[in-house]
Amino acid sequence: MQIGFIGLGRMGGNMVRRLSKGGHQCHVYSNKPEEGTALAAETGAIAAANLGKLVAGLTAPRTVWLMVPAGKITQGVIDELSGLLSAGDTIIDGGNSNYRDSVARAATLAEKGLHFLDCGTSGGLFGLERGYSLMIGGDDAGVAAARPVFETLAPGVEAAPRLPVKDGGPLQPGEAGWLHCGKPGAGHYVKMVHNGIEYGIMQAFAEGFALFASANDPVVPKERSYSFDLPAIAEVWRRGSVVSSWLLDLGAEALAGGKGLADYSPRVADSGEGRWTLNAAIEQGVATPVIADALFARFTSHDDLGTANRFLSALRNKFGGHDGVPVKTG
Repeated sequence: MQIGFIGLGRMGGNMVRRLSKGGHQCHVYSNKPEEGTALAAETGAIAAANLGKLVAGLTAPRTVWLMVPAGKITQGVIDELSGLLSAGDTIIDGGNSNYRDSVARAATLAEKGLHFLDCGTSGGLFGLERGYSLMIGGDDAGVAAARPVFETLAPGVEAAPRLPVKDGGPLQPGEAGWLHCGKPGAGHYVKMVHNGIEYGIMQAFAEGFALFASANDPVVPKERSYSFDLPAIAEVWRRGSVVSSWLLDLGAEALAGGKGLADYSPRVADSGEGRWTLNAAIEQGVATPVIADALFARFTSHDDLGTANRFLSALRNKFGGHDGVPVKTG
């Protein structure tokens, strides 16, 4: 089918490549003209100089997919598109927007007769080959219109073994790698929780490997001191272990490449989804301590000056006379 695609960054560009390879005609736009030109030359997509020309090049009813940063940028693009599109057209937000924003956007666009789908998209840089897990919110008509696109972008049922209770039966929701999760906001809600869980899994791996690294610390008695080969442990866990996963695969690659973990900063970015997950948990009265701890661990990594720990050290010294750990210099 024909689709407009806005945002050609690390994920967006690969999504256009996968769609073009799947036989879809993509009309693309980037605020960096050279990106659109290069991608058009590579894939056969049609690059537009602006949003007006992108919309004009599509045949109604139109479907336009956004893969741009969440927040003001997404809202600005939607506002401009809503003045260019016609009733019956569909806008899909495939970025990591807050589900509350998606609920509001769907209501506003519905007043103009436009369909709005919020599509949580997981797959990262590897989605071009592996496919993208898609979590979709919105009305049935909009989902039906974009179904061919979802089917091409998704990994397909072959990406995972079918459950024994389903094997041989008709395809069930979610098995193709994309799912209509419910009304507007539902897709981004499911993706929000997905990312919150991801925080927890990543933190657990990080803490486990930190234990391995410290097992030969001088404070550990010699008879219980071990010098572990971290890359080798990651490799053995990848094969048959209950914790084997794509995230572990990526961790193993990081440990084995270059200088290992020395190539990476100890500062861990927080892009917002963990905060939104905790906000929802508080509102709904659901305990999510693992996700909370993982989020706060990321906040701790942002304290480049060590202010909190230095303050704790100062308090311990003042009330108990305990000496602080000497500060390393040079």
